[in-house]
Amino acid sequence: MRFKPSILLLAALLPAFGACATRPPADDPESLAEFRQTNDPIEPFNRGSYAVHQAIDRNVLAPVARAYRDGVPEPVRLGVRNALANLRTPVILANDILQGEPRRAGDTLGRFVVNSTLGVGGIFDVAGNRLGVRGHTEDFGQTFARWGIGEGPYLFIPVIGPSNPRDLTGFGLGIAADPLIWLGQGTTVDVLTYSRTGATVVDTREELLDPIDAVERSSLDSYATLRSAYRQRRRAEIENRTGGGTPSGFGTGFGVGPGEPSAPSRR
Repeated sequence: MRFKPSILLLAALLPAFGACATRPPADDPESLAEFRQTNDPIEPFNRGSYAVHQAIDRNVLAPVARAYRDGVPEPVRLGVRNALANLRTPVILANDILQGEPRRAGDTLGRFVVNSTLGVGGIFDVAGNRLGVRGHTEDFGQTFARWGIGEGPYLFIPVIGPSNPRDLTGFGLGIAADPLIWLGQGTTVDVLTYSRTGATVVDTREELLDPIDAVERSSLDSYATLRSAYRQRRRAEIENRTGGGTPSGFGTGFGVGPGEPSAPSRR
């Protein structure tokens, strides 16, 4: 029953294949190159999803995130972000190993041990601030990319944000591989799971308040700007070109991420 939302998400995506952007003719090489570069063959569906997301964001996500920023002191918000990142460490470690990165895996394991103990369950980033071992983000979508699996067409999912079939599959595997899932079922586990998910959504949106506001103020087409920013950032993550810091967001390219506090990525 816990995976029912994922099934509903896949069902909701089925109509996408009936709303495709028109492919430019072969005698228009510039338009055809741009079409391939954006990798958005179902753009009408994605823009519709983006409009739905914007309505949800304006009425729910952004106001909650602003209230969280205004009502919770920054040190407490940082502690929450650190703790959420620490909870993601087992999945990051698994993907470090699957990608054949022993040094990064060692850093991830060391950070988890130090921050879980000396950092009081990950609330304090002792490994990064005191020992200089900076965090990084890895997920199954990145691992699939390193294995040579193609990303598929660009997708925009309300609340989740920019994605593609490869990252959505990786997102689902990340949920399945999370140790919290292994605890079984019951009221306590459900409360922990939903509390963590809610905290991640609010934390990620709060982190993106300023970048997203800047995009919406300055961009003539915020959808296209966010699509480009997401795809560029995702390539940088796959190639391990992002800076060190506290991994944030959903662990699938959503959120600012380590070392990029002003990147205009989507939630």
